[in-house]
Amino acid sequence: MSTDPFLQIRTVGKCFGEFTALRDINLSVNKGEFVCFLGPSGCGKTTLLRIVAGLEVQTSGEIWQGGRDISRLPPALRDYGIVFQSYALFPNLTVADNVAYGLVNRRQPQGEIRKRVSELVALVGLPGSETKYPGQLSGGQQQRIALARALATSPGLLLLDEPLSALDAIVRVHLRQEIKALQQQLGVTTIMVTHDQEEALSVADRIVVMNHGVIDQVGTPLEVYREPATPFVAAFVGKVNVLPARIVAGELHLGALRLPAPGGDRDVRVYLRPEDILARPIADGDPHVFEATISKIEFLGSFCHVQVASPALPQPLVVYLSLNFLSEQSLATGSTVRLRLLAERLKVF
Repeated sequence: MSTDPFLQIRTVGKCFGEFTALRDINLSVNKGEFVCFLGPSGCGKTTLLRIVAGLEVQTSGEIWQGGRDISRLPPALRDYGIVFQSYALFPNLTVADNVAYGLVNRRQPQGEIRKRVSELVALVGLPGSETKYPGQLSGGQQQRIALARALATSPGLLLLDEPLSALDAIVRVHLRQEIKALQQQLGVTTIMVTHDQEEALSVADRIVVMNHGVIDQVGTPLEVYREPATPFVAAFVGKVNVLPARIVAGELHLGALRLPAPGGDRDVRVYLRPEDILARPIADGDPHVFEATISKIEFLGSFCHVQVASPALPQPLVVYLSLNFLSEQSLATGSTVRLRLLAERLKVF
């Protein structure tokens, strides 16, 4: 059995005139894997997806799928299904005809097509909707039908171009869970483009973080979140506090706090997640403990974003505190709270 990656992107570059959209992209995707291209608008993630689909032609490099060089093949000769942000359903065709579109083009028998359409419509949770038109469906339902259409020909690769960004928050969360469950059930290799870090963290087996046309980091959601490779990844994926500091004689000077740090003397920036600052009674003499004053509480349901300021630190911090903790300790704006940094979670760049 072959252990080669199912999809290989080799030194791919893309220029639009003088503008370089992608530079030297190398990536391997394994069979059955769910990979997210994550990054801000304009970072090149959609351009890369379109190159895989053959909707854009790379300026340099190669694309291999299933051991076959597809670099110059037209979209119709590549093995994928695609779902766009805008659904792209035919408004004048019924749900059944939309889902069957790729099967009709392949001249499959009518009986097989009807059976396959019924299976797929049921698979995406909309049995009995075959005779409806797209205009009679909600946004979330239309995107399910677009997904069914993309899966109709049993493609080896499923491409999702920001498929949930046009939906409201509750539908988006529900549908992303369904897409992940469906992907696992079918075992189809999937690439999803998104700018929503929460979406990527919740569904991906691996995340490809892109910035200015290059890949900054590839890793599991936990690796990307806990061990960011660059300041950009640390700041883009999840919330983070960024504090100026200095390393002096093997010691990190973070405001009044002194922590061990490797390397020579230099100015650095410290990145620290809000959940890595704990509020609880702690024994005196702990070098990671400091007192802070609550300057702002942002209520977010079961927990709060709490902004604190301390003379021990160079600038304010945001920490996560549970609503229960705030209530139990009778903490409010102006209250003093003892906090402890988890020093092992500090990322120094």
